[in-house]
Amino acid sequence: MALPKKKSFDILRLYFTAYVFAILGTTVVGSALITFLLNTFVSATVVIPTFVWILLFSVALGGVLTGYLSKWILAPLTRLSNAMSRVAAGDFTVRLESATKIRELQDTYANFNLMVRGLSATETLQSDFISNVSHEFKTPINAIEGYAMLLQDRNQTVDEQQEYVEKILFNTRRLSELVGNILLLSKVDNQAIEANKTNFRLDEQIRQAILSLEQKWSDKQIEFDVDLEPLMVCGNENLLLHVWTNLIDNAIKFDPYGGAVKIRLMRDAGAGHVTCFVEDSGPGIPADARAHIFERFYQADSSHKEEGNGLGLALVKRILDTAGGSIKIESAPDCGSSFTVTLPLL
Repeated sequence: MALPKKKSFDILRLYFTAYVFAILGTTVVGSALITFLLNTFVSATVVIPTFVWILLFSVALGGVLTGYLSKWILAPLTRLSNAMSRVAAGDFTVRLESATKIRELQDTYANFNLMVRGLSATETLQSDFISNVSHEFKTPINAIEGYAMLLQDRNQTVDEQQEYVEKILFNTRRLSELVGNILLLSKVDNQAIEANKTNFRLDEQIRQAILSLEQKWSDKQIEFDVDLEPLMVCGNENLLLHVWTNLIDNAIKFDPYGGAVKIRLMRDAGAGHVTCFVEDSGPGIPADARAHIFERFYQADSSHKEEGNGLGLALVKRILDTAGGSIKIESAPDCGSSFTVTLPLL
């Protein structure tokens, strides 16, 4: 929201100055009137000094005018105080509107409304986060509990027992990954991770990420088409490794059996950055899902048939934001997805 532009003069200060002069002027006129009346109608035997009458009149008049003007001037601040009390009580629907031309009040009201909108958005995110975390924790915990109960049946065959143990281990790993992602995302959000920037070969790091996932792409017989230009970058090596591991893992996850993953890394010296493309041959992502793909806990596959918790891409984007980079997606149904990552050039 655009705030009102500052003017070269201060209306509120002019108002106060005018009020002071008005009170002083009224006092002077009143004092002159009192003096005239005393000289004209009051007997000489009255010994009350003229300045006492003037003083009493000035105090009375000044008190009345000051009380009225202070109430009128402080009314906007009273509304602001009441609105702040409502916000403190958890009411984020409060908005302040003012027809005043006083710049200070316009700025204050505009900033207050901006603050309340921000607090409302934060409250919504926090509520959604807690709800989503609860759901994501509940799913693997229920699965672990269910398979553990099945294992208590002594009539199970050895093969069935082995299957249940594997299911328990799978959901345990899923739970561990969820906890790790939440903790890492929290640290990145709160800037609790030190910069620890070093110079390293980005192409070698991407190769390391591919090799770390060898078991997954070997099981699905996925072919890799890799063309990586040797490049040095400066950044947090551990965090950026998480970026490539997540993107490549997603490509493997959604690729069909016998599919292909294409990875390109190149320098764009003119733009001052490096660009990496990670492309799969999977089912693609619908347009309505692409708009939310980097939101926390959002999963384009609402059926949850694929393993995941909806935090991976949100964490990737947050890491790239802190590194001064960016990420975007191009996708269409049945045409695969392509993620484009840019990072500052060393």
